Amino acid sequence: MAFHHVSLATRDLSATHRFYTELMDFKLAKVQCGPTPGGTGWSRLVFYDTGGDGMISFWDLHDESIGSAYQTDLSSSLGLPAWVNHMAFDAPTLEDLERHKQRWRESGITVAQLDWGFSVSIYAIDPNGILVEFSHTPGSFATAEDRASAPERLTSAQPSFDPPPKPEFFPPVATIQR
Repeated sequence: MAFHHVSLATRDLSATHRFYTELMDFKLAKVQCGPTPGGTGWSRLVFYDTGGDGMISFWDLHDESIGSAYQTDLSSSLGLPAWVNHMAFDAPTLEDLERHKQRWRESGITVAQLDWGFSVSIYAIDPNGILVEFSHTPGSFATAEDRASAPERLTSAQPSFDPPPKPEFFPPVATIQR
């Protein structure tokens, strides 16, 4: 079953909107507005169609009882590395993955790319401090061997390690002004 949507908070809706429409190529789908519970402020919930089987939405909060000092990142505010809590979106083809990588680079983002063997992924940080990923899986995500070894690897106190991927980094590129 696919998820319907994931909701996160933003403190900069303009930057979030630009990132998810221009750099992720998601489509603005719906905006809900209303008072926050308790009637001390209001909020806007902005939904984006990811082009797949789910949406992502962002809360734009305007409520003095909440304040504006809340953290929007998913990992570093908890003392974790950025790669722990992240969101991954499908890139159906390698051409799609390359298109996303080029769009990010042309927007001033250094892109990290990892070939995991079963998929190739690219990574960037959104305006909220959240690691986002596009991943292309050319074949099956999990082989029969993966499925068979998963229960033991899940419970093993000393699981075997997979070979680590070699990261590649692609710096921003200048765009030609016409």
